[in-house]
Amino acid sequence: MKEQNRRSFLQFLGRTGLAVSGASLFTSLESCGEPQHNKGYTETGEKIEPKIEFPFKGLAAKTEDQLLLDEGLEYQILAKWQDEISPKDKFGFNNDYTAYIPLQQGPDLQEGLLWVNHEYLDPLFVHGFARKADPKTKTKEAIDQELYEVGGSILHIQKTADGPWTIKQDSDYNRRLNGFTEIPFDWPEAIAGKKVAMGTFGNCAGGVTPWGSILTCEENYQFYYGESDYSQDAEQPKRIASAYGWEHKYPDNLPEHYGWVVEVNIKSGKARKLVALGRCAHECAQVHEASDGRLVVYTGDDKNDEHIYKFISSQPGSLTEGTLYVANTEKGEWLSLNYEEQPILQEHFKDQTEVLIRLREAAKLLGATPLNRPEDIEFDPQTGNVLITLTNNIPKGDYMGQILKIEEDSEDKTGLKFKAEAFLTGGADFGFACPDNMAFDPRGNLWFTSDISGSKIGKAPYTPYGNNSLFVYHQAEDKVIRVASAPKDAELTGPYFTPDGRHLFLSVQHPGETSPSLEELTSHWPEGGDSMPRSAVVVISGPSLDKLMGYNS
Repeated sequence: MKEQNRRSFLQFLGRTGLAVSGASLFTSLESCGEPQHNKGYTETGEKIEPKIEFPFKGLAAKTEDQLLLDEGLEYQILAKWQDEISPKDKFGFNNDYTAYIPLQQGPDLQEGLLWVNHEYLDPLFVHGFARKADPKTKTKEAIDQELYEVGGSILHIQKTADGPWTIKQDSDYNRRLNGFTEIPFDWPEAIAGKKVAMGTFGNCAGGVTPWGSILTCEENYQFYYGESDYSQDAEQPKRIASAYGWEHKYPDNLPEHYGWVVEVNIKSGKARKLVALGRCAHECAQVHEASDGRLVVYTGDDKNDEHIYKFISSQPGSLTEGTLYVANTEKGEWLSLNYEEQPILQEHFKDQTEVLIRLREAAKLLGATPLNRPEDIEFDPQTGNVLITLTNNIPKGDYMGQILKIEEDSEDKTGLKFKAEAFLTGGADFGFACPDNMAFDPRGNLWFTSDISGSKIGKAPYTPYGNNSLFVYHQAEDKVIRVASAPKDAELTGPYFTPDGRHLFLSVQHPGETSPSLEELTSHWPEGGDSMPRSAVVVISGPSLDKLMGYNS
């Protein structure tokens, strides 16, 4: 691994204390030290990586209403929907992306802060609202319940040497961000008439900055307050109704206030919406720090025929000053979305703010390549290449999806030329379909989850793949191994490793999402019996994972 890639990779694990301009509200975290693997050293001090036998046997496709793991793995439930996390807050609905920032790491005690996205809610489970009922008939009380369930949770967690992971219930760090949280726009101009937005939601995946703050991404914002149609009148766009109907009780919360990447200080809970990164259905935001301190942020727009974006800061450590680009993967070019540089943007928009608000339109005017639902993005710690999951595009006949590889021409990722090719393709050859979230463990193994829609699980062409699952790519044998199978209707999301690699945080999201009613539940995970299904964050560990990380087992 090249030194710069290694340094950036460790920063993603929250180990640096880099101070940067513009980040005073987003304080750095304590270093937790080098993970202690069973590694030897050469006489010159270089580490010797022992040869590790790949320990997983792999699961066959499963359809049970259980979280099933490969031999040598086990899990504990850390937090599930409606669990108390503080005297005033409860864990939100449909947990998604997770990120663990260590406070201390040692043989006797591991302690840190866990960020958890709460992507969306199901009104049926939250307050019994019937599946086909008109959202206009919701009461304000019901909508307020929904507003509370989304956003994110910050959990102060710890583990003793022989005990499970637990939430420190008396910690001041434990808190919620939700649909009521006031979050300012980090931009010199007001966004749709406001400098501060009410709430964050649709939070799908995310990323971690070099100074240890969280980037949480507002994905399908149109479901909550609708969307704006600028095709007839850009000054007074037509408002398209939402699925949840929140605009009927909160009409001043406009669609333009949502669809942003939000930076959260995990210690204080303070947040800001990063307008410079543009507005779309952001799935994630992965940050690379160049050698000169400038930041490169990659994001994907999770919708059929949308695009991949890259922000390059003009100042070290800045997430607000710089240029946003969009990818033409056919030509291998990053196209500038700078209003001053593009005459075609000047013909259609009045200024840079409007370009960023109407990002999708601007990208298409420049000739960006339409892609098959760009979702998660990760950096390969061995090669530095950028991996992007393209989940599927059913209208175009892509049912299985793929993982795309981008090889930048410049090592620091600030260049504007690249090569793009398939890294792994879904289907029978590799035994997976619809790749979604990814994570690299400390040894450089790629883990990823699948996202087959709940309504399509078990149906052609997805019948051979069973329930959604967690996979590991065995590079030496060019083989994908299933190591976990989700409960009915559920999706596994947000994989994130502790720095030592011995514990994997994972979300079990939306079990039972196809339930027709509360009397006809399709899942009862995790409590079983006739209980209501609940999303939950679990921690996976065990001798197989220890063996993969090089520990004696």
